Amino acid sequence: MKGIILAGGAGSRLFPLTLVASKQLQPVYDKPMIYYPLTTLLEGGIRELCLISTPHDLPRFKQLLGDGTSWGLRIDYREQAKPEGIAQAFLIAESFIGTDAVTLILGDNIFYGGDSFHKAFSEFKGGAAIFGYHVNDPERYGVVEFNSAGQAISIEEKPKQPKSNYAVPGLYIYDNSIVTVTKNLKPSARGELEITDVNVEYLRRGELRVVRLNRGFAWLDAGTSNSLHEASAYVQTIEKRQGIKIGCPEEAAFRRGFLSLAQLETLTGRMPKCEYRDYLTNEVIAEAKRLAK
Repeated sequence: MKGIILAGGAGSRLFPLTLVASKQLQPVYDKPMIYYPLTTLLEGGIRELCLISTPHDLPRFKQLLGDGTSWGLRIDYREQAKPEGIAQAFLIAESFIGTDAVTLILGDNIFYGGDSFHKAFSEFKGGAAIFGYHVNDPERYGVVEFNSAGQAISIEEKPKQPKSNYAVPGLYIYDNSIVTVTKNLKPSARGELEITDVNVEYLRRGELRVVRLNRGFAWLDAGTSNSLHEASAYVQTIEKRQGIKIGCPEEAAFRRGFLSLAQLETLTGRMPKCEYRDYLTNEVIAEAKRLAK
C-alpha cells in the first residue's frame, strides 16, 4: 500500500501565520505539523509516499523531508496548482499510485492512541475503509449514519441536521479503483471533487467499511489558530507526562524496521544538540541497546 499526504490549500484560516510558512509547516509544540501525519503513515508500515502541495510550498517540504532515504522511505512530490477538493489528490498522484491500494491523510490532521489505523492497513483487502470519530459539532464535518447493527447507511457532508455524532477524520484507505471512481465524479456546487462523494460511491457499491474509533483515541484538526494552539498543548502534555514523543518519524521508522540501530545512530548524530536529539539518544537508542544485551 502507498500513502499520500495532502498538504496544499491556501491556509487562509491561519492568516497571517501562513505568510511566513504554509499551514503544514507550522509548529505543533516541538515539531513541524507535517511530521505528525507522516509518522502516522510510517507507524502503519507505509514507506512509499507522495506529498502534494502548492508550487510555492513544495520546495520547503523538499528541503525538510528530502527524498525520504534518511528514514528508509521513498517520498515523491506532486504539485496542486489549484485546490479543487481532497479527491483531486488521486488524479494528481495517479502515476504514483500505479496498480496499488492507497491511503490518503490530510496534512493538518493529528492522530494519537490505539492501533486502529495499523489494523486497518494490515487487514485491508479491497473497497474502501474510513473511520468514525465521535464529536460534539458534527455539522462541521462529513457525518456517518449507522443502523442498529452498526453498519454505515449514509454519509453527508456538513449537514445542517446531522444524523449522528460520528465525523469522518482525515485518513482514508482505498483500493486501486479509486482513480476511476474519482475520474467519474462531478464537481460539487463549490467546484470541488468531494471526498464524501467518493465515500458515498463506495457505500453505494457495498464496498465501504467504517471503523469507529474508541474513546481513548485523539483526533486533532490543527487548521485554525485555536486548534493549532490546542494541538500543541495536547502534545506537550502527553510528551511531558509519558516521556515519549508524538510525531517522531525517526523513531517510527526505526520501530518499523525501516532503519537499523546503526542508521538511527548516524542520523541522530547529524542533528544539532537539542531536546529532540536527546530524546532519540537517551530514550530510543539507549532502550534499544539495553534490549539487545
